[in-house]
Amino acid sequence: MRRLIDLELQKLLLNKTSKILIFISFILPLCVILLSAVKINFFGFFTLELGELGIFNFPIIWHITTYFSALFKFFFAIVVVSMIGNEYSNKTLKQNLIDGLSKKEFILSKFYVIVFFSLISTLIIFIISLILGLIYSSYNEFSIIIQQMEFLVAYFVKLVGFFSFCLFLGVLAKRSAFALAFLFVDLILEWIVLGLIAWKSSYEIAQKVQNFFPLTSMSNLIKQPFQRVAMTKFPSNTDISYDYAVYFDNIIIVILWTLIFIFSSYKLLKKRDL
Repeated sequence: MRRLIDLELQKLLLNKTSKILIFISFILPLCVILLSAVKINFFGFFTLELGELGIFNFPIIWHITTYFSALFKFFFAIVVVSMIGNEYSNKTLKQNLIDGLSKKEFILSKFYVIVFFSLISTLIIFIISLILGLIYSSYNEFSIIIQQMEFLVAYFVKLVGFFSFCLFLGVLAKRSAFALAFLFVDLILEWIVLGLIAWKSSYEIAQKVQNFFPLTSMSNLIKQPFQRVAMTKFPSNTDISYDYAVYFDNIIIVILWTLIFIFSSYKLLKKRDL
């Protein structure tokens, strides 16, 4: 595993574009989170301080930071599809196989890097969230701090699942641009299927079916936190209440999709004549 990770890291770090995208995918979410803790004065008319909304309180901060950090996953998604696209365009895939790397090891090397960067990203979000929470949270009891840390698990699973999907699309399309296009096509198809099922049966049944689709199941791992923030300010308003919890069955669905994507990537590569 260490050998395969080192091999992929060398390729990524030698590519200037990949280094920039990796830097952005790690730094940009952190900048947004840190800037949200700063007081912003709008020309003396009013001062905006998001901390006053309670978004840095434990345990809601785990929900807030993981949700918004996941929005920046598209930067590393470009890196993932580029890893495959560059292998084909630069003929390095064929050379690696000639040098003794099996097709299974080739796919695993990409997957190990995905897990590695997802783990690093999760660790960074954990540290930043913990620091901000300890500074700004009104609740610093240990029992409250560790509540709802399952959002970190959901964040890690979401990243691995999404990047594995990008890996599969990269192998399928062989070109970065086409792989990213297929990603958006899948998103559109999921909504089209939702509409067709709702038209033929009911919207409730359509939603249950849609929850098993790749991108929808990943999205379900960490639901939007806006209503939850509003709930903390208006607890008596039952109209804004909703279920924001992380469920084990959603995690299992995404893990199964991850396995399907990795296995399918290997099967595609195995059948192709390079």
